[in-house]
Amino acid sequence: MAGERIGTHVKRLGRQVVEAAGSVWRAGREVELLHRAMAFATLFFVTLVPLLVVIAAALPSRGSGIADWIAEGLGVSGSSAHAVDELFASRQAVLSTTTALGLVGLALFGISLMAAVQTAYERIWHLPSGAWHTLWRQVLGLAGLIALILLSTWRGMPWPSTAASTAPRIAVGACGGVLYFWWLQHLLLGSRVTWLRLLPGALATVAAFAGLRLFSELVFAPLIVSNAVSYGAVGTILVVQSWLVGVGYTVYGGALVGRLGQARHHPVPRHGP
Repeated sequence: MAGERIGTHVKRLGRQVVEAAGSVWRAGREVELLHRAMAFATLFFVTLVPLLVVIAAALPSRGSGIADWIAEGLGVSGSSAHAVDELFASRQAVLSTTTALGLVGLALFGISLMAAVQTAYERIWHLPSGAWHTLWRQVLGLAGLIALILLSTWRGMPWPSTAASTAPRIAVGACGGVLYFWWLQHLLLGSRVTWLRLLPGALATVAAFAGLRLFSELVFAPLIVSNAVSYGAVGTILVVQSWLVGVGYTVYGGALVGRLGQARHHPVPRHGP
């Protein structure tokens, strides 16, 4: 009897997992998750990366800013991390060639990334587009993202970078990520969705980032070395761009999973396509 009950529970759990995966797949196609993730990767690399390079060069940190963040996200070290670092100019070169007008232009282009994220969140929650005068929300969200990335790569942390410090660093990073993506959804959606309903999406996003980190360490890290040898900097850029597509999937997919998890209890009204 006990064996039959266990078998029944396993089958039921299997059906629930299949149904949940099917729901995520259908919802992902509905919000065009693949296209949005690819657009996220392109906008991030073209608009935000140059801005982060300039800001990181001006800060009194011992790290390399965006290069350190990408290397950490990819789970690379040694020659692979060096290949990523070589994609970006030195601090002196960046500061000597950057003008105030250029910095303003980079900041304005960077806002387009937050505009894309806002549009995706609205599509996920079936909400109408926000008014044009809510641009300040995108500016604030961009500033928060820059701060999160730079703080995560800051080399002047209060604990040394040793094996014993791994646990607190992971805990602080996870808590910071949950708080940021929880706040970002609420900010960009204009408080049209309650804080409580947005929390599962923030948790799912950080969990997806952990999965992406493991996948990157197993797949992308070895590819960087081989691509750098075969294709030079172009090969490294292709791997980084592929990883950024994965980042887009985690940002949008996490919010989508968080919304789907509440669909039965809180039906979401639709407002157009």
